[in-house]
Amino acid sequence: MEEPSEKQYKYAWGIDAAIAVIGGKWKPLILYELRDGTLRFSQILRGIQPKITQRMLTKELRELEKDGLITRKVYPVVPPKVEYSLTEKGLSLMPILDELCHWGYEHMDDEIEFKCEE
Repeated sequence: MEEPSEKQYKYAWGIDAAIAVIGGKWKPLILYELRDGTLRFSQILRGIQPKITQRMLTKELRELEKDGLITRKVYPVVPPKVEYSLTEKGLSLMPILDELCHWGYEHMDDEIEFKCEE
């Protein structure tokens, strides 16, 4: 008779899970760019400061979609039209990202070029 196996967790802590999903240089900026609504790829590309490459944006958008933070809607038109928007799960991160942005201004203001949205 087999003994029940111990449950295997993917993350040790909640912060570990959060950083795995939104960590890195670009993901928080992409999510923050989508905070006001649906955008096309080119709008996200133009809006992210400092600049991100098309290849990196594509990679990060795919990962954010896989993790359930954004949705991707493809329209059957020529040329192709693709729109991205935050899911409920992605929207739930906005207060956290807003606080991170404000923390940055409070503690690093003399090094920051772009301002948070109020």
